[in-house]
Formats: sequence, structure tokens, C-alpha cells
Amino acid sequence: MGKRRFLQAKWTNLLMLNYEVDPEVLKPYLPFATVLDLWEGKALVSMVGFLFEDTKVLGVKWPFHINFEEVNLRFYVRHFDGEKWKRGAVFISEIVPKPAISIIANTLYKEHYSALPIRHTAMEVDDKHTQFLYEWKLNGKWNKLGAIVSNHFEDTQPGSPEEFIFEHYWGYNIWSDAVTMEYQVEHVSWQVAGVKEPVFEADIAALYGEVFVPFLSVKPYSAFFAKGSDVVVRVGSKIRIDQAPPVSPSL
Repeated sequence: MGKRRFLQAKWTNLLMLNYEVDPEVLKPYLPFATVLDLWEGKALVSMVGFLFEDTKVLGVKWPFHINFEEVNLRFYVRHFDGEKWKRGAVFISEIVPKPAISIIANTLYKEHYSALPIRHTAMEVDDKHTQFLYEWKLNGKWNKLGAIVSNHFEDTQPGSPEEFIFEHYWGYNIWSDAVTMEYQVEHVSWQVAGVKEPVFEADIAALYGEVFVPFLSVKPYSAFFAKGSDVVVRVGSKIRIDQAPPVSPSL
């Protein structure tokens, strides 16, 4: 039987702008017992904007914490559990509008949440396209992440770049030098739509550090949009250095 459900929600309107970075930049964020998951030899990070809807924590809908936006910066890893590889994501930064969310996630999962004012818009461009925009306010200025998205959705294809970005079903965080937090994320394979005219305007240095400025200031390597679905996040567990299996020689 799987672990208890920690969070249940709908994740919808997921916009991801993906950037190639030097793998060395990600090493300080790489949890013990994980290795970078590369796409065609490239280390990618994703700027992600999406909506939480109908959110429950431990089965409870908390007032004023049911529907809200999130913007995050994440990258991709794999963990070998002794039998198989698990593909997961590591979050460098996560922004939400509610302080209580950041306190709970940072305490229980060693996430990297901060609370800032966030807003979103979805505006019809024509009968075939919708413009999605996520904005968050930092130091008195609105930062933005957006794109124009096709209204036509298709199933994610096996082996596609969209599958690589969207289908990571585990989360990993650094708990300490010798302990990694692992948690499972469950959802169906998402339908995806074409993206054009991506926009990312932000104070990258203030948000993520000077080291990310050269990589996030250029045109994204790719841009994807997913419709989303119901999601379950399971209660996490710890991978300890004295208990972790050796990494399989077959990568």
C-alpha cells in the first residue's frame, strides 16, 4: 500500500519554459543519491507557472488556501532505489501567495517556498489561441511568465521532449548532506498544446542568484503547456546515506 496522501489538488494550466544550463550550476542543489536527468545530453531547468485548484492538505480544505497560483524553478534528476530508476524533480525556488503554504512545505519537505503576491490571467487571442500570464511582485515590481497557447490539445507522446519535462513522478530535496527527502507525485499523463511567443521577465539575480542570469536571460530552449489533472502528493520518506543502494553502473 502506498504512503498516506499528504496533498490532493488539481494542477491546471501548466506553462513551462525550459532553459539549458551548465550542469555545474546545479551541483549545489543536487540531493544525495540522485544524478542529473539529461535530455539529449543537456541539463535543463524549467520556469513553471500553474494553478492549484480544490486543494486539500491531509484531507482538509483550509480556508483561503484552496485555489492559488504557483511559480517555480526546477530541474530533473534520477534516483536508483536498488531495483529501478525513479525520475524526479528538484525545486530551486517555489513562489506562492500564501505564507502558510510555504511554512508547511519548507518544514515538512525541506522545500524552498517563499510567499509573494501572485496573479494570473487567461485571455482569448483568437478562436485558436489563448494567452496565459503568471505575474508575481518582488521589490515593488511585477515579474512575468507567459505565452500564447494553442487551444488544441493532444496526448503526450512516448519519448517526446514533452514527456521528459512533464512526466517526473517523484520529488527530491536536500534534507542534509547525508539525507535526501523523497516523495511521490501521482497524476495521469497530461495532454499538451503548442506554445508560441514565450515571455519571461524577472529579476533573475534577486530570485535565483547571479549564477542563473546568463542561462535564464536568453530565449528558452523549449516551451510547453499542459492542461493538467487531479494530483496526489504522498507523505515523504528519507533516503539515508547508510541505507541507500549503490548506483547501478547502467545509466
